[in-house]
Amino acid sequence: MAKVKVVITDYIEPDLKWEEEQFERLGVDFSYHQLKFGSPEQILAVAADADIVIVNMAKISPEVIDGLCRCKLIIRHGVGYDNVDIAAATRRGIVVANIPDYCVTEVAEQTVMLILACQRKLLVQSHILRDSSVKGEWGFAPIYPVYALRGKTLGIIGLGRIGTTVYEMMQGFGLRFLIADPHLLEERKRRYGIETHAFEEVLRESDVVTIHAPLNEETHHMFDEPQFKMMKKTAILINTARGGIVNLRALDRALREGEIAHAGIDVYEEKEPPDPDFPLLHNENATCTPHLSWLSEESGWNIREKIVQDVKRFIQGQEPRHPVNPEIQIRFDQT
Repeated sequence: MAKVKVVITDYIEPDLKWEEEQFERLGVDFSYHQLKFGSPEQILAVAADADIVIVNMAKISPEVIDGLCRCKLIIRHGVGYDNVDIAAATRRGIVVANIPDYCVTEVAEQTVMLILACQRKLLVQSHILRDSSVKGEWGFAPIYPVYALRGKTLGIIGLGRIGTTVYEMMQGFGLRFLIADPHLLEERKRRYGIETHAFEEVLRESDVVTIHAPLNEETHHMFDEPQFKMMKKTAILINTARGGIVNLRALDRALREGEIAHAGIDVYEEKEPPDPDFPLLHNENATCTPHLSWLSEESGWNIREKIVQDVKRFIQGQEPRHPVNPEIQIRFDQT
């Protein structure tokens, strides 16, 4: 019986010694690489004959997929999977799986943090403290106006795992909630006692809008110049989902021109990390964090364990826990 070959294209962990131990026990042929920005040729040089490819941020393009001669499973190390061409994988009969049930609490916590940081103008407060300490007297003028959060409307775009957790966490703030999610099942609506609203209605009526949708053709640049013009001039936009959902250059202009008041951004589209001269990083009305809403010691181990679990399931001839294209069935010939 041939060994199952598992290749990791790129990773964010300090090391993969734990994975080495786990896969050695499973009798797996295992190798790992740092090809986050690797070309198709570089990725195929190490993964062409892999049965399972585990990818963090490397681009698994149609060219890469066409060169995977044995692959039956691609596991995306994370929730989103827009760096993997699902259509190409499906055509080749390759199952793609993600890990949507890790870092849910962490991303929700980062979202709540950004909502409060923007609403209370945390960065401005820090500047005021430093300036006032030099002058020897308080100077609060730069922070006005500041609005209370209680009584405001929070718009949530997407009520999946993370959006639901944010909804639950924010219950104690005395808010009105507006939910936009055209794909939300009736059962979930009944469970949480909510109604969904049109996207445009949520934009027009919300004081804070937080995004918890996947990135796909439907949601790419869902927030662009026309959407910012719909929003209140006092509105706050939060994005801890995927970078391509918001046109960040249009957002930068909207913030500078006063179309909306503030934004809390953890994810970026053009490049991660963004270039040092990226306009939004120098916008006083933007609170930007370094795409680490997923981060905690707990979530880091949780995803590693779940990926190994999916590899075990593959060896046993079972589907991964969360296939993205479930119409494809894994068939692994162990003879």
